[in-house]
Amino acid sequence: MRRVVVTGLGMLTPLGNGVDVNWKRLISGQSGIRKISDFDVSDISCKIAGQIPQKIDDPEAGLDIDQWIEPRDQKRIDRFIAYGIISAMQAVEDSGWKPKNDEEKHRTGVILGSGIGGLETIAKTTEIMISKGPRKVSPFFIPSALINLLSGQVSIKYGFKGPNHSVVTACSTGAHAIGDASRIIRYGDADVMVAGGAEAACCRIGMAGFAAARALSTSFNDNPSVSSRPWDQARDGFVMGEGSGVLVLEERQHAIARGANIYAEIKGYGMSGDAYHITAPAETGDGGFRAMQAAVRDANLSSSDLDYINAHGTSTPLGDMIELRAIGKLLQHNIDNTSISSTKSATGHLLGAAGAIEAIYSILSIVNQIVPPTNNLLNPDNETSGFDLVPIHAKKRSVKNVLSNSFGFGGTNASLLIGSAD
Repeated sequence: MRRVVVTGLGMLTPLGNGVDVNWKRLISGQSGIRKISDFDVSDISCKIAGQIPQKIDDPEAGLDIDQWIEPRDQKRIDRFIAYGIISAMQAVEDSGWKPKNDEEKHRTGVILGSGIGGLETIAKTTEIMISKGPRKVSPFFIPSALINLLSGQVSIKYGFKGPNHSVVTACSTGAHAIGDASRIIRYGDADVMVAGGAEAACCRIGMAGFAAARALSTSFNDNPSVSSRPWDQARDGFVMGEGSGVLVLEERQHAIARGANIYAEIKGYGMSGDAYHITAPAETGDGGFRAMQAAVRDANLSSSDLDYINAHGTSTPLGDMIELRAIGKLLQHNIDNTSISSTKSATGHLLGAAGAIEAIYSILSIVNQIVPPTNNLLNPDNETSGFDLVPIHAKKRSVKNVLSNSFGFGGTNASLLIGSAD
């Protein structure tokens, strides 16, 4: 079976624009969660989110979208597509991959997804339709909101003519996209794949919808940076985030032949379904456990080989402990040897982009031999005893194999096993 490695990285998160600044801020324990100020949340219970910092407010790492996408083109795409394009540009540039002929373009594909897609565009266009009528609806409305148009836009931009596909599996989207893309390469349908996810659901209707479902944190509106606190006794819901993460995946010999920089290897991929509830995870954690178990088995490893687990860890009262119990079942007697943390404590929950940015953080933990911290873990839940949840401060340690978990509404689960590039 062909081996799949990672040769390019790109990301845009509430911590900033770009891989290097993200990693620096992540391991230093910074938070990207702030009060929402660009739209009205006075009548919504949650008033905080992990939004993309703007250049004017954050000169070091903020986004000036005009530097990446022409203003005219911005009007024709939803923000999630813009975010995905920016991360894809970073990842492709980082990889150094430039197909020289049609055959190489045919062997290069794109699989980018989103959990919700163009929600903001749909909401705004609905308002236009109601107030001004159908003649005022933009001809770009449909292609600006469709989830697969992110893959389409990237493939058109670069002329990548291989598999052109999208994933829509709620909060598992980014991980599923990477896992599916790795299998496309494994099975010989492409040599290079651009894979990941993007999300931009921080808008009035997005916040209102998740607030109505009582999924969001509401106790820390006056202190946003401490609101996302996985496994802490004071946790009360997740914090919405937005952004994108994109990886360039490549068949190992193809990467070696062109002298590419190899960050890590996608060694295993596991999937499962809870078949339990539309929003809540199965109380036994069986679905998450089976996804993790499948990823470990796919990599021909054992749970004792895991050095770090980047947990789904959303900061919800129910989900955090269900996942941790499943991890305990997976590790059995090896929990002392494996560090576990949730980087959502710094970024919030990026929904369909979460699995992609967390895969990148997992890769960087291998490259730098540092495990990122779980922010705000001051009073751990009673059931966390015995687990190394890396509270507050990053931890230097040997990191060779990492498991990255993503679980989504509808009971859809994905786990990626990422290993060092030996």
